[in-house]
Amino acid sequence: MRSLILSDIHGNVHALEAVLAAATDVDQLWDLGDVVGYGATPNEVVALMRERAALNVRGNHDRVCCGLSSAAGFNPVAAEAAMWTHRTLTEENLAWLREMPQGPVRASETVLLAHGSPLHEDHYILSMRDAWAPLQRMESEITFFGHTHVQGGFSQRQEEWEESRPVFQQTGGMESFLLEVAAGARYLINPGSVGQPRDGDPRASFAIFDDAAATVTFYRVPYDIAAAQAAIREAGLPERLAARLSGGK
Repeated sequence: MRSLILSDIHGNVHALEAVLAAATDVDQLWDLGDVVGYGATPNEVVALMRERAALNVRGNHDRVCCGLSSAAGFNPVAAEAAMWTHRTLTEENLAWLREMPQGPVRASETVLLAHGSPLHEDHYILSMRDAWAPLQRMESEITFFGHTHVQGGFSQRQEEWEESRPVFQQTGGMESFLLEVAAGARYLINPGSVGQPRDGDPRASFAIFDDAAATVTFYRVPYDIAAAQAAIREAGLPERLAARLSGGK
């Protein structure tokens, strides 16, 4: 079974469409949350995910944008975007977001899906220090997570601890990086952000998990950043949300 794993689309349909066009040889799609927030095309993104995703996990922006919690903990730019998104989403799409389950969600006997840490949906895992407790306590061999917008992962096998970051050579075009999943190890793996990468590479990121081959392949694919930026500006959203797409930060 080949599973396409997406996270942090953030209302960017231009990036999502590029990913879906690139990832054709897959059996199912798993969504790790933050479908909306920041971007200017939330209804278009939700429509695609409602059609395509087999499993969904809510993100913190999904939760705020649909009204399940307040934007009190957001910075001013994120809060403004969340309120705009709430006003823009259709009632049907708001209802779908409210029904998204809180992670972790079990995808198989060996795989869990979470937005942040499997121990808490709002916790960030950016370093091995952050990953230590989840790796010790998670109830699966692999947990796919998002939230940080940084592609890569962490693993633990007996006394061995390792942080993995994909290495890409180009600044454009589509690229992949293969990670072999070792037997007897535990993994926390982040496919990166589709719609707002923050690791210095502006290309949309995603991953494909092949359980039969025991591999995770990380991908970067270019998309029409200028069109996504134009949509943000046309919507009257903060300029920061458009500008940051160019640098992947």
